[in-house]
Amino acid sequence: MRSFRVALTAAATAAASVGLALTGTGTAQAATPLPSHVFAPYFEAWTGDSPAALSAQSGAKHLTMAFLQTASAGSCTPYWNGDTSMPIAASTFGSDIKTIQANGGDVIPSFGGYTADTTGTEIADSCTDVSQIAAAYEKVVTTYDISRLDMDIEVDSLDKSAGIDRRNKAIKMVEDWAAANGRKLEISYTLPTTTSGLADNSKALLRNAVSNGTRVDVVNIMTFDYYDNQPHDMAKDTQTAAQGLYNTLASLYPSKTPAQLWNMVGIIEMPGVDDFGPAETFSLANAHTVYDWAVSKGINTLSFWALQRDNGSCPGGSAADNCSGIQQNTWDFSHIFEPFTGGSTTPSNDFSVALSPASGSVTAGQSTTATVKTAVTQGSAQTVNLSVSGAPAGVTASLSPTSVTAGGSSTLTLSTTSAALNGTYTVTVTGSNASGSHSATYALTVTGGSGNQCTAAPWDKTKVYTGGQTVSYKSHTWKAKWWTQGEEPGTTGEWGVWQDLGPC
Repeated sequence: MRSFRVALTAAATAAASVGLALTGTGTAQAATPLPSHVFAPYFEAWTGDSPAALSAQSGAKHLTMAFLQTASAGSCTPYWNGDTSMPIAASTFGSDIKTIQANGGDVIPSFGGYTADTTGTEIADSCTDVSQIAAAYEKVVTTYDISRLDMDIEVDSLDKSAGIDRRNKAIKMVEDWAAANGRKLEISYTLPTTTSGLADNSKALLRNAVSNGTRVDVVNIMTFDYYDNQPHDMAKDTQTAAQGLYNTLASLYPSKTPAQLWNMVGIIEMPGVDDFGPAETFSLANAHTVYDWAVSKGINTLSFWALQRDNGSCPGGSAADNCSGIQQNTWDFSHIFEPFTGGSTTPSNDFSVALSPASGSVTAGQSTTATVKTAVTQGSAQTVNLSVSGAPAGVTASLSPTSVTAGGSSTLTLSTTSAALNGTYTVTVTGSNASGSHSATYALTVTGGSGNQCTAAPWDKTKVYTGGQTVSYKSHTWKAKWWTQGEEPGTTGEWGVWQDLGPC
C-alpha cells in the first residue's frame, strides 16, 4: 500500500508539472497589466456580496479579493475562503470579475490571510508539493485572466521556513511560465509591520525570495493593529513604517533606483477603529494625509481593509467587518483614495450635493425642512458655498449654515405664508467653490393656499404670440386674441390683445 501511494503521489506531481508547462500555451492574449499606481481595497469574499456591485457603488475599480486557502491542512486544492462550494472556477466570481474588467478595472486574488496562517490552510504550508502549489497559482491566473497574485502571510506562516521556501519556489515556477507565454504577471506580498518597518521574520521571507530568484513586485504592509499600547498618529505611523520598508528593500535590491524602490511599496490601512481599539483609529483626515504622501512618494499600491467597512453605520463602535466605527458617509475612504489609480499628481478637488428628503408637502402658512448633504468625490475637502433659488411668491427659502466644508451638511428651511399658491414648485440648492458647482433640487408641494399655481408659461416680452395662446402673468392667466409681441398683459385694456382669464 505504501508503494502504491508513493506511485500515486509521483504521478500526481508529474501531471501537475506537465499542466503547469502546457496549460499556458496560447495565452499570450493575457490580462491588461495593473497601473503603476493602483488603489485596490480588499473585498471580503465570504460575505455573499457582489464584488462588481460594490466596485460600481464605491467607485473602486480595482479590488483585492480575500482569501484563497485550502479546506483542510494537508490539502493542495485551494478554495475561496477554504469553502469547497467556492472553487477556483468561472462559477465563483467569474461573471463579477469579467464585469469589473469590462469597466476598466481588475481584481487581485489573495492567498492566505490570518485564518489560513493560523490553521495550516495557507496553501504553501498545507501542500508539500511545490509543483502543485504552482499549478494552483497558475489556475487562478488563467481562470480569471488576472495580472497580479497576492500572498498574505501574517502570523504563524511567517515562522514556517519550509512553507516560505516552497511558496517562493512555486512563485518562481509560475513567473517563468508566465514569461514563456507572454503574460504579464506581478507578485505582491502582504506582511504585518511595526511603526518602524518589517519584523525580522518578514525580512527573512523576502531574503528567501531573493535567494530563490523569485521576483517580488510589491510589498504591502498592514499599517494597523500595532498592539503596542502606544498613542498613535496613524498617518505618521504609515510614513515611518513605509520608510522602514523602503530601507529593507534598498538593502535587498541595491541596483534599484529610489523611484523603483518606492514603486515596490504598498500600504494597507484599516478605516476607522482597528482591531486593537480606539487608540489606533485611522480618520478621514489621516486618509487625506496618507493620500498626498503616497502620491508624493510614488508608491505602487494603496489599499484598505476592507470595502465592506467603508461606512459609518456604527459610530463609536469597535472594529467590525461591516463598518468603520467612526462617523462618516458611505464610501468616504474610497472616494479619497480612488484618484490614486494611474495618477502621479494630486487630483483636483470636487464634491457632490444632495437633499434628504428630496421632496415634501406643506400647508400654506407652515414650514418644512430638508438636509443638504455634501461629500468629497475627489481630492480633499474644500469649503462649499451654498445658495438657494426657485422659491415662488409666498415662500421663503433659507440655508443654515450657508457654507460648509465638503462632507458637512446644512439645513434648508422653506417657510410659507397664507398667500402662497397651491402647486408643486422646484427649489434648487447650489454648492459652489473654485472647482465648480453642483446642484440638487427639492420638489415643494403647497396645499391650502389662497389660489392655484399658474400652469401656463410665463409671459415673455421677446416672444411672438398668436391668437389662442395663453401665458401666466402677475398670478393671472391671459389669452392672446391675435398676433402680438412685446405688449404687456393687463395694459392693453378691454379691447386690447390680451384677454384676462382670471387668477390662477
